[in-house]
Order: sequence, then structure tokens, then C-alpha cells
Amino acid sequence: MTNDENLRSLLEAVANGNVSLDVALDELKYLAYEPVGEFAKIDNHRVIRTGFPEVIWGPGKTPSQIAQIMETMRLRNPVVIATRIVPEIYAALQPKVRDLRYYESARICAIAPPNLQPRYPGTIGIISAGTADLPVAEEAAVTAELSGFRVQRLWDVGVAGIHRLLSNRHVIANASVLIVVAGMEGALPSVVAGLADCPVIAVPTSIGYGASFGGLAPLLTMLNSCASGVGVVNIDNGFGAAVLAGKILRTAEKLRMASSDS
Repeated sequence: MTNDENLRSLLEAVANGNVSLDVALDELKYLAYEPVGEFAKIDNHRVIRTGFPEVIWGPGKTPSQIAQIMETMRLRNPVVIATRIVPEIYAALQPKVRDLRYYESARICAIAPPNLQPRYPGTIGIISAGTADLPVAEEAAVTAELSGFRVQRLWDVGVAGIHRLLSNRHVIANASVLIVVAGMEGALPSVVAGLADCPVIAVPTSIGYGASFGGLAPLLTMLNSCASGVGVVNIDNGFGAAVLAGKILRTAEKLRMASSDS
């Protein structure tokens, strides 16, 4: 069940006299946040406030800590995501966490129902400039899919061979929001934004030679885009781009439903 369903079920049980106020109070404490050992406090209400549950950042945590957090979160969340998980950490997690999936190219571990289907209308188009940008692009794609959004991928269509992008214009035309991932000089988001009528989220990557300064050069290019309607997230932040794209689509759907009800 989702946190909304858990909260509704608890309140109904109190109203019906099936659960005492003291028991309900204890439950509400854990609905808000839940301690895991001495090292973590899970923010169970984040999904209610923001529409997205807490996600585990893998680096800096031990496999044991990640496993304990995931097993605790799965009790209250149908999908649990851990990002930036390298293969060695996944190998250590696998015997500790039941039904764990690994998306190696995205560096994501997740607990999720089988055959997870999109829950929201619209399509997030995700475009990468080069093959070296795929870890960041796949992080965005897998995050979006696990969060219930439909994704269309288009890889390796950077500006050095612009015909590759132009021959796939249908991906741009069909998208409700676009995430464009690029390293080197970072020109691709500006080109895409000049062809798109939807929001474009630009993601600079740390791919490039010395003067790219670990992604600073494409970041500045994207911030200075002459194409309107481009938003920029941090270097290598595919996860953040996916969450922003999801919030755009969820807000649009909320407005559509409110309009149809009025």
C-alpha cells in the first residue's frame, strides 16, 4: 500500500473503534519517519509531501546499512530505489535483500513489483549525446520508469552527427517533457529545445577532455542556452532530472483533472 492508503486505513480503523488512539499514535510516528539503527531516519511522509518517496544514495553507506534501509522501506513503499550502486556493492546486497533488481547501466538497485506499468499519462523522452553519457541517461530513464512514468529513449545523437537526431524527430515530437544528457561542450539541449514544444531538462555530464572541467563547461553552455524553455540540473544528476520531469507531468495531470471536475 502507499503511504496515503496506510494513513487512510489507520484513520478508518480509529474511527471504527478497531484501533486505539495510543496504537494509532505509535503508527503515526513511524508514518512520519522511522529510525533504522543509529544511522538513518526514513522520511516516510516525503511521498505525501512531494509525490516521490525517499531514495537511497548509495555512496558512503555500507552494504549492511543499505540493506537495512531497503528492507525497512519496503514495508511501507511498493518501490524502493537505491542509486549509484556499483557492481561490487550489488553483489554484497544480493544475499541480504529479497527480490532485489539491479540495473547495471543505471547503477540502480530496486525493489519493485514485477511488470511495473506506467501510472501517469504522458511520455518522458530521454536523449543522450554520446554512449559515454549512458550511465547518467539510464539513471534518469530507470528512475522515471520505477516512479510510474512512460519513457522513450534515444541514445548517441550528439551534435557531431546532427543527422542522427534529425532522423529521430518523432521522439522529440511525441514527448511531453524531454531530458537531454550531454558532456563535452554540452550543445545538444539547445538544439533539441529549438525543435521541441515541451519543457527541456538539460543534464551536463562529467564526460570530456581537460577543459570540460569535469562537466563545468557543458553546465555553463546549458545555463547560457539561447533556446528558451531549457532548465538545467546539476552535473551527472540524471536522478534529479527524472524527478523534475515527473513533477511536471504530475502537476499537468493534476491541473487537467481539476479542470475536468469544474
